[in-house]
Amino acid sequence: MAASKKAAAPKKAAKKSSPAKAVAGKAASASGTPVKSTAKKTSASGTPAKATATKTSASSAPAKATARKPTPATPTPAKKSAPAKKAAPAAVTPAKATPTKAAPAKATPAKAASAKATPSKAAPTKITPAKPPRNESHTALVRRARRINRELGEVYPYAHPELDFENPFQLVVATVLSAQTTDLRVNQTTPALFGKYPTPEDLAAANPEEVEEILRPTGFFRAKTKSVIGLSKALRDDFGGEVPGRLEDLVKLPGVGRKTAFVVLGNAFGRPGITVDTHFQRLVRRWQWTDQTEPDKIEAAIGGLFPKSEWTMLSHHVIFHGRRICHARKPACGACPIAPLCPAYGEGETDPEKAQKLLKYEKGGFPGQRLNPPQSYLDAGGIPAPPLGAPAPGAVVPGASAPGAPAPASAGPAPGSPAGKAG
Repeated sequence: MAASKKAAAPKKAAKKSSPAKAVAGKAASASGTPVKSTAKKTSASGTPAKATATKTSASSAPAKATARKPTPATPTPAKKSAPAKKAAPAAVTPAKATPTKAAPAKATPAKAASAKATPSKAAPTKITPAKPPRNESHTALVRRARRINRELGEVYPYAHPELDFENPFQLVVATVLSAQTTDLRVNQTTPALFGKYPTPEDLAAANPEEVEEILRPTGFFRAKTKSVIGLSKALRDDFGGEVPGRLEDLVKLPGVGRKTAFVVLGNAFGRPGITVDTHFQRLVRRWQWTDQTEPDKIEAAIGGLFPKSEWTMLSHHVIFHGRRICHARKPACGACPIAPLCPAYGEGETDPEKAQKLLKYEKGGFPGQRLNPPQSYLDAGGIPAPPLGAPAPGAVVPGASAPGAPAPASAGPAPGSPAGKAG
């Protein structure tokens, strides 16, 4: 028992001395390196608690050493800054690459969009005011319609009836024959007809079969033969062989309606009249001058927008524009001079180069409808139409503008051609 007590005593003494040594070890570690060896010896001979203290002192030593010795501290920030420098270029490089890639991508569409969208965007902005609102007043409609007619008058100062005639009788017969066919085909047919039957009396006494054979190229030749012979008899019997100059008398003639009567009155007698043919009907509705569909109602609606003195030339302007540019299926919107005023802009081809190829007659350098057109038409570059059965001329008329001189033979309004159907 005494031996065990004595053995326990040194252990207690060692336990009591360990805190002192630890304190001394801490103090020594604060003063210098030799304490580290003491701490290591103590930790080797003592408990794990002392090892913990030793580790603590060892871990705190570099912190204090770092504060005292700047040399070991220099590589530490250098190592930290090295990755930071490497990371910095890595971060900057994508940052530079991103704008450089994005810049051309944004610039290229912007340029392309500005180049391509400029004409298409410019046209809608111009025509937006011309687009009539739902509640457009009558005064606004009148102003808009008359402005379009003024513009057309500047484009077609040479507008004229596109039927060849030398007197009222020839005009009334040619107008009756123009139903369901082109003015070109009528102009190619009437020289033979009037050469054989120059007066109403001659045609009234003609053999129907012979007249049918002459009129065959115009289509519906039997019905047309009956009409022209019938109106010739009426002129001979009721009007002394003269074409009357009143609407009431003209509409009594076989095959003569209001449209034909106004053509005769306006162009043979100089009396104002509105010719509501297929082109006129189509364009006035496309321009939203009226929504009527019957010729009589269209005539009354349009007649209220213009003074009587302008009716005849208005008809020529609209019909000329409908045949040359504002076609039924493929209007040449990109080559239309009144595009900024048209509420229907965009229904046809808006590309200027493609639209230019759709132009017909003198605007496209092709022969017109008349074999004997007015001099003003020739001066403007119009080309006479060829006779029936003759090949279409190139640019045989002096001063005629024919951009594609060889083209008229195949692309001009020859008999049965698509261009000829526009009449």
